[in-house]
Amino acid sequence: MNSMSTITSAVTLQEIAEFVWNEAELLDRKDYDAWLALWAGEGHYIMPINPDGNYEDELNLCYDDAKMRKMRIERFQAGFSISSAPPAQTIRTVSRFVIEAQDGETVTLRCAQHLIEDKFGRQRVFGANLRYVLLRTENGLRIRDKVATLLNSDGELTALSYLF
Repeated sequence: MNSMSTITSAVTLQEIAEFVWNEAELLDRKDYDAWLALWAGEGHYIMPINPDGNYEDELNLCYDDAKMRKMRIERFQAGFSISSAPPAQTIRTVSRFVIEAQDGETVTLRCAQHLIEDKFGRQRVFGANLRYVLLRTENGLRIRDKVATLLNSDGELTALSYLF
């Protein structure tokens, strides 16, 4: 048997890219229930102010565990979030996928994202470096952790009516 026909459980770059592109599509469509289903349960969704900081001990734009992710989505869907009334229209482009590490069923990934927001007749562009820890499960890839480091996270940001 040659090495080309060997079956492995390694996650491919193509599989990872398709997963992240699907996540971006769900967020642009505001299909937040489907987005929540992408999560493994444990882990955090983080938007740090200090990209090199200790997220647990510092102020972040967002530091959501499973309960907080669900509550954030409930506020978006119910219109109780001032930042989501009305919700912004968004277009995400994700690129530059780099697998940092792969250990069994766990993959650490870095990529870049451009997000265009259209709200109240104006458009804004945001750039972010994304870092994921993904888990291969019997239901496919799932997000354990996601860190979205905005290029201007320490500058003036107004309320965001969406997720990165």
